[in-house]
Amino acid sequence: MGDNKRKRGRKPKNRATENPDFQTTSTTAAASSSPAIDGVDFMDDPSIAQHLRRRPRQNPDNPDKTLIPSPTRRIESNGIHNLVSVEARTVPSMDAVVKVFCTHTEPNFSLPWQRKRQYSSSSSGFVIGGRRVLTNAHSVEHYTQVKLKKRGSETKYVATVLAIGTECDIALLTVENDEFWEGVSPVQFGDLPALQVAVTVVGYPIGGDTISVTSGVVSRIEILSYVHGSTELLGLQIDAAINSGNSGGPAFNDKGNCVGIAFQSLKHEDAENIGYVIPTPVIMHFIQDYEKNGAYTGFPILGVEWQKMENPDMRMAMGMRPDQKGVPHKKN
Repeated sequence: MGDNKRKRGRKPKNRATENPDFQTTSTTAAASSSPAIDGVDFMDDPSIAQHLRRRPRQNPDNPDKTLIPSPTRRIESNGIHNLVSVEARTVPSMDAVVKVFCTHTEPNFSLPWQRKRQYSSSSSGFVIGGRRVLTNAHSVEHYTQVKLKKRGSETKYVATVLAIGTECDIALLTVENDEFWEGVSPVQFGDLPALQVAVTVVGYPIGGDTISVTSGVVSRIEILSYVHGSTELLGLQIDAAINSGNSGGPAFNDKGNCVGIAFQSLKHEDAENIGYVIPTPVIMHFIQDYEKNGAYTGFPILGVEWQKMENPDMRMAMGMRPDQKGVPHKKN
């Protein structure tokens, strides 16, 4: 009977039985089910364990309200809540971007038998396939000597200018020294980006000898006026900072592919962060033209002139309807 006796007193209530939604877990079970990253238990880290075990405390200003720690944003992956998230993004090849040094000697059109005083400039360029380097035409305009320097190196290699496209502001270079091409991977080209696509401009602007990276988005895609060649071709407008020295540097997308060449910016008292990039269709036409003909031959021209038909009398004379658009032609 001694074994069957029970102590007198009130029987404790089972909270888990009364409230099915409330479950009690032992310390050992909680520790075994704690989330882990790369095999490391959060409870092993004193700083993280202290944060996870932190209890609410009373607000001294208002006892009715309870202060709780700020929640840590977690991202669920395969049923496990991780405190750290890694954004997947392709890093562009920075080692393919080079610094271009050029010595210029402009002709003197008033005295054709002599040239003007020499001056030096620095700009950017990048390595493409076929042991070639792309840069801007105005970076090597009226050149007498061109040298290239790789990232992290102090050696300057003498370059040879293969082709210069004045109207598209692109120049093609090469280096005869095999040492220059060691450990350098060529840049891969991407498609024409859409609006609001993130771009990263890499180059060597003024203010330092190390590489510089600026980021922005594509703001506009339209026919632009190329200042160097006084022509109008397709171009990209971006809001990334483009300064003197960025000319010839590549513009990468989020996949690490080159989508253009930085070549000019708008300097105006009412404008800020307006830069322009030569898109890949113009670049590919320049490269394919050189590969096909052995030299740069230029862009085709339609050979016609046009005029806006905004005057209602002119539209009536041409027999245009009020809702008609496009290029009209008059039948004989």
